[in-house]
Amino acid sequence: MPKPKLLWMVPDATLVLQSEWSEALADFSVVPVGGLLEAQRTLALESVDCALLTGTVPGIDAADVLEVLHLADPLLPTVVWHPEMRAAEAVRLIRAGAYHCMGPGDTAEVLHEALVTAAEEKRSRLRARQRPASPEAWRSFLVGDSPAMQRLLETIRLIGPRRCTVLLTGETGTGKELVARALHQASPRAQQPLVAVNCSALPEPLLEAELFGHVRGAFTGAIQARVGRFEQANRGTLFLDEIADIPMELQVKLLRVLQDREIQRLGSCETVAVDVRVIAASNVDLLERVRQGRFREDLYYRLNVVPVVVPPLRQRDSDIPQLVDYFMKKVCQLEGIPEKSLGSEALRRLRACQWPGNVRQLENAVEMAVAMSGDRQILYATDFGLPNPAAGVVPLEPQAATGVDSWVDFETAVSQFERSILERALLKTSGNKTAAAHLLGMKRTTLIMKLRSFRSSGQVLVS
Repeated sequence: MPKPKLLWMVPDATLVLQSEWSEALADFSVVPVGGLLEAQRTLALESVDCALLTGTVPGIDAADVLEVLHLADPLLPTVVWHPEMRAAEAVRLIRAGAYHCMGPGDTAEVLHEALVTAAEEKRSRLRARQRPASPEAWRSFLVGDSPAMQRLLETIRLIGPRRCTVLLTGETGTGKELVARALHQASPRAQQPLVAVNCSALPEPLLEAELFGHVRGAFTGAIQARVGRFEQANRGTLFLDEIADIPMELQVKLLRVLQDREIQRLGSCETVAVDVRVIAASNVDLLERVRQGRFREDLYYRLNVVPVVVPPLRQRDSDIPQLVDYFMKKVCQLEGIPEKSLGSEALRRLRACQWPGNVRQLENAVEMAVAMSGDRQILYATDFGLPNPAAGVVPLEPQAATGVDSWVDFETAVSQFERSILERALLKTSGNKTAAAHLLGMKRTTLIMKLRSFRSSGQVLVS
């Protein structure tokens, strides 16, 4: 059986190691490297079982070194040894991803045991990664089986396994990020990271550093080197949301990255190769932005390799019952309360709504309804705070407007008309004032005040 391969980073040339370490490392095939760039290149070319970091990388915090090693090989266990290792520092580094931390008080036997265990952990992680995933695990991200959703699901099945760039378009709140996650999970990159960036959330200088990273001293406040989102997503997927808001100057650099699959950190002249699948999303018409001169045409066609339109909720209203049920269960589980159910009238009203905010608006409405329902198990239409589409529509006989054959003055006619509407609403709801108010699209208190007004004038209404 071949020896496990150990990547040994020895960045500090002045570090004097104990002589007995050679015996502790005898069971490993040691690959020594002197710096972080050399370590990245080694991990890109060779399969390594574990890593040992000794000393300090000049100008780079140990936690950042761990981050870079993890990005190069997410399954790599790294043991850290430092001559001034303290308990607090060990805790910090373990939280940053170190497999084990050691100091000058640890013996060669302890080092040997830590490295052997780390190599076994790498093999265990590889076995777990190679287990077959459940069929279409990505399907859980998307709720609904309407014709519009079926078309979207079939598109994901076709393009998910490919590495092609995808441009998602659709209105705000349609779930473009969930589609991106489904595409990622449907791809061979599912075990690698999916990194999401909202391009409208950061100003241009910060966005460039966020995407491509920077070296120490690249700009004011850059006290440490940092890898960017492209490097974080290496071998995985990068989701660029609100892509239309990227400034023109940054669009040129993004185009170059998509063409060459290489990035250059701010303040550095070195290029870093990246293997990233890019999924971009926009809720505006990018082609119209191109016509307006606000978006580069070459970048548009580089992103629009496979266009996918995420349908608005009004085009998939048959999915509303499933979506409401999903959100109700989700909210009740988060709140730690028993699951609730939906009344038939509430469902009818929900399906009648246009939902300009799409699925996100529906989710917020369900969360509001659960909160407003209190201890009730059933959610009613009024819990959702939606307008009544039938408000003011109460069937009346043609002569009910006045109730008399002769002309009357305007105020009397209005009063009789209003009283007739209230009477019919109360009759329709068997005297239930709350239901009558909902039917008329008014507050219950307003209805009660009107009833009192009529009764005080001697006009008796059904109650």
